[in-house]
Amino acid sequence: MEAMRFSDPLDCAACPRLAAHLSGLRARDPNWHNRPVPSFGELSARFLIVGLAPGERGANRTGRPFSGDVAGELLYPALHRFGFAAVPAPLDDKGQAHPKQRLLDARISNAVRCLPPGNKPLPIEIHACNIWLRQEIAAMPNLAAILVLGAIAHQAVLRAFSLKRAEYPFGHACRYNLPPPFPALFTSYHCSGYNWRTGRLSKESFENVFADVSDFLRECSAGIHDGR
Repeated sequence: MEAMRFSDPLDCAACPRLAAHLSGLRARDPNWHNRPVPSFGELSARFLIVGLAPGERGANRTGRPFSGDVAGELLYPALHRFGFAAVPAPLDDKGQAHPKQRLLDARISNAVRCLPPGNKPLPIEIHACNIWLRQEIAAMPNLAAILVLGAIAHQAVLRAFSLKRAEYPFGHACRYNLPPPFPALFTSYHCSGYNWRTGRLSKESFENVFADVSDFLRECSAGIHDGR
C-alpha cells in the first residue's frame, strides 16, 4: 500500500491555549523556535519514538525533539549505542541542536507538537494533535516498531490506531504485537528528569528497551516476523 504524504504542522494554531502560550514566548525569546516542533528523522525509517511534548528550554528552544533538556541526555546516547543515531550528544558546544546529529532508520515525534504550559497538555489538545500523529504514521511505509515514552504517548498511539487502551495497558518495557498491519508497540517510562532523579527509570532499564527494539528489527530483517 502506498504511504500517504505528510508534512509537519509548522504553522498549526488549532489549540488556542497553546497558540497563545507560544505567542507570548516569541515575544519574550524571539530567537527560540517557539512553534510546533517538527519530527526528526526520515519517514522511511522502521522505528518511530513518540514522546509527550516539547520542553520549554529543550525542543521549544532548539526546534528538534529532545534536544536541550534532561530527557535528551538519556535518549540520544541510547539511540547512538544501538545504532540509531550518528552521535550521542543532542547539543553542540554552543547549546544548539547538534549539526552532525542524524537518525539512522529512526524518527522521533511527539503526541503534542506544541509546548504546553507547565508541560501539561489538556486532553482536548492531545486529541486535536492526534490527527498529525495518525497521518505521520500512515506516511511511514517501512514502519515496524513504535516506542512510546510515557502513558500519554502510549494513549496517543493507540488512539491513532483506534485501539482500546484497556487491551494494551501501559507499563515499562512492555511489548505488544498489535493487529496487522500495525507495527509492534514497545513501551517505556518517559526519560524525564523527574523519572531519572527519583529512580523510577535508570539508564540501564531505559537502554534495555532499546536493546529489545534493536533485536526485534534485526529479526524483522531476517524474516522472523514475516517482514514486520
